[in-house]
Amino acid sequence: MSKIVVMGGSRGIGIETVKVLLERGHQVTAFSRSASDFGDGNPNFKHVCGDACNPADVCAVVESNEVVIQTLGVPLNLKLITGPIDLFSKSTRILIDAMEHAKVRRLISVTGFGAGSSFQSINCFQKIPFQICFGVAYRDKSIQETLIKNSSLDWTIVRPGVLTNQKLSKPYTIRLHPTEWRNGVISRSAVADFIASAVDDPKMFGAEPVLAN
Repeated sequence: MSKIVVMGGSRGIGIETVKVLLERGHQVTAFSRSASDFGDGNPNFKHVCGDACNPADVCAVVESNEVVIQTLGVPLNLKLITGPIDLFSKSTRILIDAMEHAKVRRLISVTGFGAGSSFQSINCFQKIPFQICFGVAYRDKSIQETLIKNSSLDWTIVRPGVLTNQKLSKPYTIRLHPTEWRNGVISRSAVADFIASAVDDPKMFGAEPVLAN
């Protein structure tokens, strides 16, 4: 059993990850600006309201945990296209500093297919619409990935494809090698299942899997 904080743990992949981790017996803290009590009275669950871009908030929640799972996102609105967006890089700089200061080593960060080196694996016919719709956010996610890779942490970068709200369906595909990377569809619950399985898996240290069904 590990003590785990999920950054952005009140919605999307974050809340699905919280649920899976609790089912597996971990002690889980959901950290977000709008954290709410969805733990159904589970004694292993608590929520902490805070800002991922506030160093004091981040340091306080990191110090009491052993693993950090980063599942931040931005709203689907015009800013996603026009920018500016720096949430991912700014929050990651703060998080890495807090983790290294507290000597918390394990980080699992969810970015997305198309961030970092996986951009080169996007189908040539999809690159232009991808850049138009998601380029601003994914450029910042690419900076985020570089920061993580340059840190001293035991990191895993998780890159899901197109996300759905379907229930967990197995098997889903874990593509570890760049020659295998390609886009696809995957449920948030499947991403959460993978994250939970990777928490204590040293084979996932330094890995950057692409997930899809």
